[in-house]
Amino acid sequence: MGIRVLLIEDDETIAEPLAEGLGHFGLTVDHVTTGAEGLRRPYGDVVLLDLGLPDMDGIDVCRGIRQVSDVPVIILSARGEEADRVLGLELGADDYLAKPFSVRELVARVRAVTRRTQRTEAVVAESAGAETPGGRGRTEALGGRGRTEALVERLRAEAVNAPVAAPAPPAAAPSYEVAPPAAYEDSGPQPSYTAPGPLVVDRRTRQVWVGELPVTLTPKEFELLALLTEDPGAVYSRQQILDRVWDPHYEGPTKTLDVHVAALRRKLGHSGWIQTLRGVGFRLAVQTEPGRPRVSSP
Repeated sequence: MGIRVLLIEDDETIAEPLAEGLGHFGLTVDHVTTGAEGLRRPYGDVVLLDLGLPDMDGIDVCRGIRQVSDVPVIILSARGEEADRVLGLELGADDYLAKPFSVRELVARVRAVTRRTQRTEAVVAESAGAETPGGRGRTEALGGRGRTEALVERLRAEAVNAPVAAPAPPAAAPSYEVAPPAAYEDSGPQPSYTAPGPLVVDRRTRQVWVGELPVTLTPKEFELLALLTEDPGAVYSRQQILDRVWDPHYEGPTKTLDVHVAALRRKLGHSGWIQTLRGVGFRLAVQTEPGRPRVSSP
């Protein structure tokens, strides 16, 4: 039987040709577009995990998978920084492949991790003596569903309530202040959450706070957030953001924008701050309250 792959990738323009290419090498691919779906699906023999997912950070998905299964995980991401590679590997990923990559190289890495896993399982089975073939799969089938359901909820709660050191913000500084959003998706029933406080972006000092908690951003993350705060609630197309934050002649992968948006959501403590309008672009969420201005400008 061929190798079964669970591909967790939200960008169809990447996922479809990738699944087709893997199929040519005899791999069977099950494709999902969100972290929550990935945690609930059968993991197969190998998980290929993108970090820039729309509902939760891929690092959290990797951590969640590792809590309930020893299935090999290969991270596929445009995040090529050493810190991201080290974090992914320390959380249990078996390999890390930075985009762009060739299908041939990916297949070689998939086969390598499955060979290592098969050798390890054979040694464990031999030493245990009484373990029957397929035992791990039956164990996961019996307990996996309930554990992953609870895991999804716990990871989402941790993303909102993650502790951050909280020195007091400076007294007076030119800033843009936005009331915290009430929800993430643009339509349908809107789940509520406890507001962490206003978002303050100080362009002069390039500092950001959520309530009284400082937020450390990379230069590109700050420029992206600063652009969205220029007109809170307004929709910026992907091309507008790439032109303003990157370069009008930028020719790299547009997926890098999704990676930075996912990183911003994680660092701001809630995915609801930045809303995605499928096929259009992104906007900074605004919650208006009686007697409270939407934006406080210098």
